[in-house]
Amino acid sequence: MSEKLDINENETNGINLYENHSRLTSKYEQNNAVQPLLTDLYQISMAYAYWKNQKNDNAVFDLFFRKNPFQGEYTVFAGLEDCLKYVQNFKFSSSDIDYLRSAMPDYVEEEFFVYLENMNLNEIKIHALKEGSLVFPRIPIMRIEGPLPIVQLLETTLLVLVNYASLVTTNASRFRLAAGEFKNLLEFGLRRAQGPDGGLSASKYCYIGGFDGTSNVLAGKLYGIPIRGTHAHSFVSSYNDLSDLHTKTLKNVDSGEEVDLADLAFNYLRQLESFEFNFSLNEANRGELAAFIGYAVAFPTNFLALVDTYNVLKSGVPNFCAVALALHKAGYKAKGIRLDSGDLAYLSNKVRDFFKKAGKVFQVDFFDKLTIVASNDINEDILHSLNMQGHSIDSFGIGTHLVTCQKQPALGCVFKLVEVNGRPCVKLSEDVQKATFPGKKNAYRLYDKEGIPLVDLLTRADEDEPKVGEAFLCRHPFIETKRAFLSPTKVENLLVPVWVDGKLIQENMDTIDRVRERVRKQLNRLRNDHKRMLNPTPYKITVSRNLYDFIHNLWLDYTPIGELK
Repeated sequence: MSEKLDINENETNGINLYENHSRLTSKYEQNNAVQPLLTDLYQISMAYAYWKNQKNDNAVFDLFFRKNPFQGEYTVFAGLEDCLKYVQNFKFSSSDIDYLRSAMPDYVEEEFFVYLENMNLNEIKIHALKEGSLVFPRIPIMRIEGPLPIVQLLETTLLVLVNYASLVTTNASRFRLAAGEFKNLLEFGLRRAQGPDGGLSASKYCYIGGFDGTSNVLAGKLYGIPIRGTHAHSFVSSYNDLSDLHTKTLKNVDSGEEVDLADLAFNYLRQLESFEFNFSLNEANRGELAAFIGYAVAFPTNFLALVDTYNVLKSGVPNFCAVALALHKAGYKAKGIRLDSGDLAYLSNKVRDFFKKAGKVFQVDFFDKLTIVASNDINEDILHSLNMQGHSIDSFGIGTHLVTCQKQPALGCVFKLVEVNGRPCVKLSEDVQKATFPGKKNAYRLYDKEGIPLVDLLTRADEDEPKVGEAFLCRHPFIETKRAFLSPTKVENLLVPVWVDGKLIQENMDTIDRVRERVRKQLNRLRNDHKRMLNPTPYKITVSRNLYDFIHNLWLDYTPIGELK
């Protein structure tokens, strides 16, 4: 059987991935749920109604959101690569057509199914922000143009791919801001994520948002993310005492001679007790010591131990230090410890003091720099609290609150029609904030002389681009009296072409590491008052004078005039 590749260039052993709907998604098929049928029924229904009425008009849709998540004032755009993979591989399979034929009313004409089967996206044009860019309410994240029935069919899938990706990337970036630039952040959320695809997506987008690694091995393979992890409490509790050790030795780095790590570690434990480290041999659990020795024998260059199975300061840390000193004697350098319970600020400081004292007593320089990792259901508020208390934690392992976005479970992106055949389309609402900005638009970011973004500006598509150094009138979209002239020192066109004439625009596509770096740089440039946790300052979203007049006149035209009786 000839080998075939899926969209990620992985071998499929001749299996037709689109046709095989009954099986669970395998590790090589994790993107194959993203296909034309991953949509809401009403998209198919509208497509048929458009086709039936020969309404193949040229349409423009905006994908945007109305409110930043997590009570913040910025959002990170993510998911573009996944959107373009979907667009690039868009094709109704024969089994898709068979299913739709059976699911839709009998009077749906056969020619419609032929239309779907032959459908391609060569006439679609997509402009978008570069992935990893900061984005703000009402600014189009993506602008999609093309035949109305086809663009309509893309709505749900594009929203699925952008909503969660942008939400969890933004969440990760907030954890990064809370922890600080130099703390190591590890995503440990796979077991708590909403299913395997949610777990993979979370690992990818948390890395883009500023995390340094993941526990998710498959995400490491697929996306090149550094994988990290040590052992669980079960590994420690599986040992009862030193007699459970079947392998106690390892080779000395310098001499090559076998060293009895168990004897060395127990001798160091005795010495630690004699130097008054405020614990006794009876308090130091022997099963824990055996577990640490067993793990150190297996990973002598990556020995990082979970120390809270029994008692952190009376057992876990003394046992760790004994094994770390034994490793040092054999020419190896231990990594550190992980705390998974208790008062993290207090315990981390006490552990750091213990390390410093042990390093001084035994003349081991690196002991005061041993890594302290903390986990235990950490959220953004806890990070801020730890900073206020003062702590000695170097690295955080964060899971549930990160990947499930418990603070806010959805972003709320929408996909709105703004133009058909050059005619502007508008959605009105009693809540003015929900009214759409009609017409095809361009979006710009205007910067001051220090490279700080000042405002985002929407203009009509046929307007000239704002010019550097020239005063431009920027208006509040809703409040007539709020307006100002701005002379930018830099003008950035936000919406760049990413899909034109059936082809990806490669120069606007980036690797995962370049996207991650874009997030970091743009957050560093954003003013601190926009990023603070409590009562952040809203970033200014403005419109040109022409767009302001156009929008408000159109709203008036479409709003019926009441009659008092």
